[in-house]
Amino acid sequence: MSDALVIGAGPAGLMAAEALAQAGHKVLLAEAKPSPARKFLMAGKSGLNLTKDEPFETFLMAYGADAPHLRPMLEALGPQAVQNWAQALGQPLFTGSTGRVFPKSMKASPLLRAWLARLDGLGVTLRTRWHWQGWDGDAVLFHTPNGAERLTPAATVLACGGASWARLGSDGGWAAHLEGQCSPFLPANMGFRVAWSDHMQRHFGQPVKGVALHAGGQSSRGECVISANGLEGGGLYEVSRAMREGAALTIDLLPDLSADVIRQRLSRPRGKASQSNHLRKVLKLTPEKQALLMEFARPLPEDLTPVLKALPVLHDGPSPMDQAISTAGGLRFDALDDTLMLKGRPGTYGAGEMLDWEAPTGGYLITACMATGLWSGRAAAKRLG
Repeated sequence: MSDALVIGAGPAGLMAAEALAQAGHKVLLAEAKPSPARKFLMAGKSGLNLTKDEPFETFLMAYGADAPHLRPMLEALGPQAVQNWAQALGQPLFTGSTGRVFPKSMKASPLLRAWLARLDGLGVTLRTRWHWQGWDGDAVLFHTPNGAERLTPAATVLACGGASWARLGSDGGWAAHLEGQCSPFLPANMGFRVAWSDHMQRHFGQPVKGVALHAGGQSSRGECVISANGLEGGGLYEVSRAMREGAALTIDLLPDLSADVIRQRLSRPRGKASQSNHLRKVLKLTPEKQALLMEFARPLPEDLTPVLKALPVLHDGPSPMDQAISTAGGLRFDALDDTLMLKGRPGTYGAGEMLDWEAPTGGYLITACMATGLWSGRAAAKRLG
């Protein structure tokens, strides 16, 4: 019989299991999918951005209104601590020009293998295809390949994930077992749907680089990608929360040039050059930027400068939640105490993306998942004594 149960084998659950096992407790780690950390592995396909190397207060600001709740957890496991942890697992890291930190392997699988080996060495028991079915009194119920299971651990950590990428295990179905304690799920770090004109088809899949995106007082210097369904990409994700809440999106196609410089260059003699060639020559405006200009600013005004500096982007709202990188909503902090224990169920804790917080991509998501997992795991270990 295990002292502690952890439900969900993503980064938060793995970190909670590690904290409990290091404190000397026997841990059962239950995962619904056939293998652990599937979304973590998916994130690794683009390099596994573990954290962001920047001053702590700057890092904390990325969590917006959720920062006060997350501060103590991130103080216990912040950007530098995450780097130290990964390096202790034998994973060399590097920091990119924007401060984002990655394993040198640019993969999640070596880190995950080392992590699982450490947990196995600590005596953690992993069970896959165990589907949590809620509670019956004090008993935790599961549907497993061998039938129904009823467990009565002294402490339980819930790390069930958010509600995006259901095929990887985060479907939000667990919220039915926590009725009245959760905020509705909303997409976060998501693309936005655009009903493109036919002329945009040749640009599908192309990045729009060197732009600044603005929405509701939030700004991002990054890139976005023109997809068949609309716009997506890291630069857009940083302002997606404001857009989801109703703020209009504008794109500065030439953020490194002032309006005066743009007007001066546009005034150069055009001769027999077409407008597109003129824009390419005097402003180095790429085909993708010109396509967006034609899509959202037709008929083009005589003075192009205002729309080049603040191109209004019309869209049809967020892409479906299951296509979002992460989700907002979930288990509310007012349903938890300072240790992340459920007020209505002593001995049961929440962690990771299932909690009601959100952050942009860039290392903030994985770091906070790990930090809340460590926090709840340590709190559960302390309760067990």
